Amino acid sequence: MRLPSWLSQHLTALRAVLVFTVLLGLAYPLVMTGLAQAPGLHDRADGSMITTADGREVGSGLIGQSFTDGDGNAVLTYFQSRPSAAGDGYDPTSSAASNLGPESVEDVLPTPGDDGTQSLLTQVCARSLEVGAREGVSGARPFCTADGVGAVLRVFRAQGLTGTVTRAVSVNQACPATPFVATYEGVAVECGKPGEDYSGGVLTAIRGDAPADPAVPSDAVTASGSGLDPQISTAYADLQVNRVARERGADPAAVRALVDDNTAGRSLGFMGEPGVNVLKLNLALDRELPAR
Repeated sequence: MRLPSWLSQHLTALRAVLVFTVLLGLAYPLVMTGLAQAPGLHDRADGSMITTADGREVGSGLIGQSFTDGDGNAVLTYFQSRPSAAGDGYDPTSSAASNLGPESVEDVLPTPGDDGTQSLLTQVCARSLEVGAREGVSGARPFCTADGVGAVLRVFRAQGLTGTVTRAVSVNQACPATPFVATYEGVAVECGKPGEDYSGGVLTAIRGDAPADPAVPSDAVTASGSGLDPQISTAYADLQVNRVARERGADPAAVRALVDDNTAGRSLGFMGEPGVNVLKLNLALDRELPAR
């Protein structure tokens, strides 16, 4: 008995689905999983997990993590990772950047019932000040105030965008803060009043007298695109050597040697910059130079 053409077509399609389900949905994944467990491959296939001497898994060599206490403060005996915008920090289920760009320079000041929003510039300035204080160097950066916010004015002019200045407001410094500059083109600078609309003024960033090459490197104050980078720059690692050595009662030369041992070169010899894996470095510290 010949089947109707529509039924024959559906049966053919069903057979094709079953065949490809078995081949691509079962056989192929099982073969790839088996190959991935071969010597030299299984560690990477299983997530490049790092274990301690007693066999405890403490993280992945591919995903960074924070070295802070319960209150979010840096643990001074460890090297610190760069900031992370992934969830609450290094959350692999929320890999992301902050989505704040170079034009994010003006804060939304906090008001009762609203915590406000920090601009990317203020986040960078605050982090630089914090890292500088922790490492014993200047946290000054161009376009940052001494109190760690973006050095930005809203400047009002007689003809809107042109003409003499009639008013200037340091919009990231909430009253009663003292503005980072006293005057701008002869007009006294005001502190920012939370909730007030300053959109009529022209945003004007003030560079200040900070050095062009800050003591705190850029990766110490900015998150990566994924928010999961396990490495920091050699410059940021070098900045932390003396503090870690002091807190552990160790010789800085010995700490620096461990930094060198955990520094990876450029990819393929020419792509990117050398980086230091923070988790591996901190484990080496606990193993070789335990805190006294």
